[in-house]
Amino acid sequence: MTTLYISYPARAAASDAGAACAYAQVGDGGNVMQQGAGALGKLGDLVAASRKVVLLLAAADVTLLRVAVPPLSGSRLKAALPNIVEEQLLGDPADCVLALGPMQAGSAERTVAVVQRAWLEVLVKALVQQGARAISALPAQLCLPLAPGGVSALLANDEGGMELTLRTGQYEGIGLALPAQPESALQVLRALAGEAPVTLYVPAVQRAQYEPLLATVTGIALEEEHWAHRIAASKTVQLDLAAGLGATDGARAQAWHRWRWPLRLAILAVLVNIVGMNVEWLRMKREAQTLRQSMVQIFRAAYPNEKVVLDPAAQLRGNLARARAGSGDMARDDFTALAAAFGEALGALPRHDIVAGLDYRERTLVVRLKPGSADGAALAQVQAQLAARGLALTESGAGIWEVRAGGKS
Repeated sequence: MTTLYISYPARAAASDAGAACAYAQVGDGGNVMQQGAGALGKLGDLVAASRKVVLLLAAADVTLLRVAVPPLSGSRLKAALPNIVEEQLLGDPADCVLALGPMQAGSAERTVAVVQRAWLEVLVKALVQQGARAISALPAQLCLPLAPGGVSALLANDEGGMELTLRTGQYEGIGLALPAQPESALQVLRALAGEAPVTLYVPAVQRAQYEPLLATVTGIALEEEHWAHRIAASKTVQLDLAAGLGATDGARAQAWHRWRWPLRLAILAVLVNIVGMNVEWLRMKREAQTLRQSMVQIFRAAYPNEKVVLDPAAQLRGNLARARAGSGDMARDDFTALAAAFGEALGALPRHDIVAGLDYRERTLVVRLKPGSADGAALAQVQAQLAARGLALTESGAGIWEVRAGGKS
């Protein structure tokens, strides 16, 4: 999966609807796969194909405040934050999105990023509608490489003039919209940076325009702007304005909306199968009840003196067996019948004194043989003799034969 970085221009430079945004699609390894510029509403294919969208908000639209924060827990601090920054804002804090930066060593103050809520909601909603899975919104002034002991700046042309982005510290920076006058912009930059050395990033096509102008301004080193600079710097920023807006919830809701109908169809298919299985079970249960009632009626008609009928089929088999035994007719799986048939089958062997003992259990005759008295050939001969009588002979262990009726093994 990929990450899509979108640099949104300052509101003063273009309208929200058709603003041209520079973008870069980055692979998991940090390589820039493609880059270009286009209106935010026309990046749907790139947005939907990306695992995450990182929106770099113009520095002129994001205010970074340094405030003293009381030692409160996370939820209480979030609730108290509008009151903490209220005196430093011209408008109502409820109309703004606030994001609190991390604590910094050696400082009791923390950075608070402030942006207009309604404007950011429009941008985030446009991304969510295009299929964004996860959205982050970062101040562009913090997405410049920070030179130790110096200041980093970016000058870029836009539709209304020029944008100046200035980073003066790890969580400090400002942005200005300026007229399209490069020499004047350099003077403003020098004044804002004070005595600190400045690393100025400009687009590669404008480098030749700025190099002659640096002779009139001291302490500014020129570098070509690349997406790799801003991507590397953005990964260290822990100030996500989209989190304060609840953009993650919106993206999740959009994802749920896409899966709503497939999930409904899956649930409907499961319900249909469950209903079908229960209908089939009820039908089979009724058939079983009807069949049992029929068997009970037949059994009572044949044996009217039987008072209790629990298992008509088993009771009928038992009565028939007792009737055959009473008339002298033995069943094939009776002990006497199995023993007699086995004795006759032994007549085919040259040696008849191979039986060490007999046992009868579960309608099976178990024959224990004398050690070394029978081999595989003897077993095959006896099996053939018993098969002709409808009986089966199996060897269940060393020197143990089992004789059953019906040819079951």
